Amino acid sequence: MTTRLLLTRATVVDPRDGGLSPSTDVLIEDGRILDVRPGIEADAERVDASGTHVVPGYNDMHAHPLGQADPATTLELMLAHGITGFRQMAGSIDLLRRRAAGKLGFPEASPALLATPGPLLTPANASTVDQAVAAIREQHAEGADFIKAGLVTRDVFFDAQAEARRLGLPLAGHLPAGIDVEKASRGGMKSIEHLGPGVALFACCSGDHDHIRETAAAGGPQLKLPPFKIPFLDRIMDRVLRKLVINPINVSKPADIANLSHAVGTFDRDRAQVLAERFAADGTWQVPTLIRIKTQELCDSPAFAEDPDLAYITPATRRAWRAAAAKFAEFPADARATFTEAYARQLELTKLFDDAGVKMLAGTDSSGAAWVIPGAALHREFEEFARAGLTPLRVLQLTTTLPAEFLGTTDTMGTVEPGKNADLVLLTENPLTDVRHLSQIAGVVRAGRHYSAADLAARKKKLAGSVP
Repeated sequence: MTTRLLLTRATVVDPRDGGLSPSTDVLIEDGRILDVRPGIEADAERVDASGTHVVPGYNDMHAHPLGQADPATTLELMLAHGITGFRQMAGSIDLLRRRAAGKLGFPEASPALLATPGPLLTPANASTVDQAVAAIREQHAEGADFIKAGLVTRDVFFDAQAEARRLGLPLAGHLPAGIDVEKASRGGMKSIEHLGPGVALFACCSGDHDHIRETAAAGGPQLKLPPFKIPFLDRIMDRVLRKLVINPINVSKPADIANLSHAVGTFDRDRAQVLAERFAADGTWQVPTLIRIKTQELCDSPAFAEDPDLAYITPATRRAWRAAAAKFAEFPADARATFTEAYARQLELTKLFDDAGVKMLAGTDSSGAAWVIPGAALHREFEEFARAGLTPLRVLQLTTTLPAEFLGTTDTMGTVEPGKNADLVLLTENPLTDVRHLSQIAGVVRAGRHYSAADLAARKKKLAGSVP
């Protein structure tokens, strides 16, 4: 059965250049945009979109909804906040096989899965080069879209990167402690997540870079495991990572904090500019996840614990997050001052990268990370990009056109044009004048189905009420 939807008299926003097309109709058929122009006459479900600005659906390009205890609830919450697509950042062989078989089982009101890796590369499956190569080959055979490096050592990283490149798989994720970041960029790293994480990029931007890098390597995660299979190691590692991900900052040793303080204190904008130019030349993307970094480095901020969106989070998870905040509060004042200064520098680095032409994406690292609430976190990410100095248009691009470019899917997503997927967000105000307007959602269209503001509000209320 053919289904048609007609949005009438909207202002359509072109995220490529900020162009506005007022009094424009958008005709949708079977989940695709059929026509975009004023005065369309068609037999279709009509939605009066006058007074709204229509933009492409938002994409959270670093998220973890799958593998959670209740992924359906998380996915619905994401859609209710305008997220129509996401890049899953931790997968499994089972997930890859279910996707191939068309058995993901997502709710109808769900964003699309845009890309996923198989299991993270960690000491559980990549303690040695041979293990890492075997893991990458298995993921390739099962249809992974990319390989994500997690806690691999720098002794393994470059061989893993070379094998992924040989198989035509992008490598994304975390940089090992003490790694040569420019070498990783030249080697074809597709995207660096969380600005490192940790001290990695700061080391390259310091006047004392060699010392900082080697100190980081010496104090890096001590998770090397025997080069043979241990029964149930993957399950053990999964439990370890779930606890660690709440706030990795909390396991920082005094030497780690001292090294971060030295890196921040010797920050050199000229060196940062050189690094930015390297990334831009190599096509190494950045997914800063600023809201994730902020909730780590300012973890005991009262604003996080008072967020009304915590209504969507289970009591057990809220207790775990509060416990993480309490542990963070135990750091001495000078350590916490270092974390605060580090975040300010990371905002500065984000702006510097953008000015230098480094391509970036909006992502949140939800779910599991303390105070990072699915759906709402992407709106917080928009605000942090604005704090860094990015324009509202640029922020819109980071969640619409640039994800399409990154994924190589500009023919199906990223703009409001005929032939594109009918994944749209209707906004009550012009998103080009204030980044906060990106959060003022009047409706969402996902795969051609319209969800009104009242419907979205009802869904949010239902989701909050489902939390025990």
